[in-house]
Amino acid sequence: MEDAEENSMFETSHVLGALLASSPLLARAWDRCAAAAAMGAASSGFLHSGGDVDGGTVYVAFSGVQAALSVAGASAVTSGADVFAPVELRGDAAGARVFPQLAAAEPDAGAGDGDSVAVQALALRCFVKLCGSPEFQMLLNQIKGKEVVFTGHSLGGAIAALAALHYLCISSSSSASAPVPPVLCVTFGSPLLGNEALSRAILRERWGGSFCHVVSQHDVVPRLLFCPLDAVPVRIIVGMQLQQRLGCTRHACAVSVRVAESEQEALRQLIQAHIRSVAMEQKLAAPETRGGSPYRPFGTYVLCSLDGAACVDSLTAAVQMLYATFAARCVPGSVTSLEAAHSCYGDLVLKMPQQLLFKRRPHTIDAPVMVFNSNYDAGISLALEASGIHGEATEGTTARHWLKASKRAGRSPSLNCAGLSTRLGKITPSRAQIEWYKASFDADMGYYDAFKLQRSTKKFHHANMCRHKLAQFWDGVLSMLDNSQLPHDFHRRAKWVNAARFYQLLVEPLDIADYHRNNLHRTRGSYISHGRERRYELFDKWWKERDAFAGKGDTSTTANRSRSKYAGLTQDPCFWARVEEARELTERVKVEHDVASLAMKLGSLREFEHYSGELVESKEVSIDVLAPQSSYTLWVEEWKELKLKDEIKTASLFQL
Repeated sequence: MEDAEENSMFETSHVLGALLASSPLLARAWDRCAAAAAMGAASSGFLHSGGDVDGGTVYVAFSGVQAALSVAGASAVTSGADVFAPVELRGDAAGARVFPQLAAAEPDAGAGDGDSVAVQALALRCFVKLCGSPEFQMLLNQIKGKEVVFTGHSLGGAIAALAALHYLCISSSSSASAPVPPVLCVTFGSPLLGNEALSRAILRERWGGSFCHVVSQHDVVPRLLFCPLDAVPVRIIVGMQLQQRLGCTRHACAVSVRVAESEQEALRQLIQAHIRSVAMEQKLAAPETRGGSPYRPFGTYVLCSLDGAACVDSLTAAVQMLYATFAARCVPGSVTSLEAAHSCYGDLVLKMPQQLLFKRRPHTIDAPVMVFNSNYDAGISLALEASGIHGEATEGTTARHWLKASKRAGRSPSLNCAGLSTRLGKITPSRAQIEWYKASFDADMGYYDAFKLQRSTKKFHHANMCRHKLAQFWDGVLSMLDNSQLPHDFHRRAKWVNAARFYQLLVEPLDIADYHRNNLHRTRGSYISHGRERRYELFDKWWKERDAFAGKGDTSTTANRSRSKYAGLTQDPCFWARVEEARELTERVKVEHDVASLAMKLGSLREFEHYSGELVESKEVSIDVLAPQSSYTLWVEEWKELKLKDEIKTASLFQL
């Protein structure tokens, strides 16, 4: 069955790599990196080109020179643990301020580690300092709403990734109903930035597609932080970063070997051993045995060589391919110098498009013509060759397996979405039962109060069971979405946005009724601020974003469209929670003696009166809200009596 499925598939990682290599994006990004590195230590640490060129796209390039100089000038630095130690954003005041969404991300206990989001100390320290500068704040204002490419080489790439994350954070939080502007971060030979919790948080925010990490076959820097931090040779990394100041152009410089050959080989063996260890842990699916470094990749990895490039967006496959490409060092003519391998990106972006013109089939040396079972197998071979793994490399079998696994994982979100559609159809009877339950009480007290008071025990238990079934279904949907098991645009698809909204409007009133029936509003606090389930907050966000993501700039027509009859469901899902707060506030007013406090409470009640009156007048409420014995109807009567007493009291004071 699996073979039959593969025969109908196409391997596209080498196609995407070829498309990226043949576009001007990498060359333009590298040119900006070279210019940023050439600015030296006296610069602001970044440069940008205006949007008038390059099709209106703004390029912002970051230099890692200042970061390297800060380490080189620190006498207390003895090992990589002093420089690259992970810093939890939640526990760091500056990090929490700069990356609010990432710092607020809850640890994922189900992932096996329960760690908070953490990033490497050196990159975080340099970016926080840069972020506080007037020049950078001015830049953020200039690029607001524009297409932006953040880029950087080596340590500058790590800073560029943090800049992109900061820009995504402030863009997504500034307007909940506006789509995030197009943002891309292209790094060249950048060290790993954060732990696995950061990778999961980026996936949950749907930002993974905004990061493109270009890695050459023999570059040690992108692979170095897989090693235990106390074994990382800081002076070599800093030295290679500072060397870029001497002359960084699109063409690789003629670099003299600054590290002894024996030391280079020892470092390669160290890196290879620890990447292999991480790769084996992934194969065994045993995170509890994880040791060594906490750092893991995120985003898309572009594994390139002079033969081309292959794109991998599965994080598991990225680790495997980083290991396989680095281990395949037996190809004649491969780069041996650490410095040259780290500064070869100028040559790669120049020569890859030329080489693609001559690459039409898998490369074999002194071997018979290879016969493939399918186009898919041929595509896998092309992807391996493009990333630098040739037929004679022993790592080819493992890399082939993980590329196939990545392809199957890439197909599973669409298949999962199709399966969810089937499950949604099966859960529809539960939704219909609650609709029937609602209709049966519309003329009396409404289904909110009937559920709160448990009227008609049999009907109540049936509705309550359906409520729990629907909650389990939607919590499962969100769990799949959090774990990237659904398409990246799932939360923007009209079918699912509308289904979630209908469920929310129908069922959340029952959750509010359950909350107040159990007096949780007295022990925990207000339902809106302390009792709401996460799913309802997310569904609110989906609903607000629906028009923006659909490309509709003006939603005023929809918002102002008048109704000819009352809505089937009240359009404010928290309406009944507001009613409960108003009724409780009304009781407090009756016994309040402090003049200032009384005036404040009466003001709040008048605000709710105005708000609820507008909803009723515009028919944005369901008919059950106006039922004779509903909580809202009872509050209206209580409020009229209270206002009448207040008017009589005021009149008597004037008479005195």
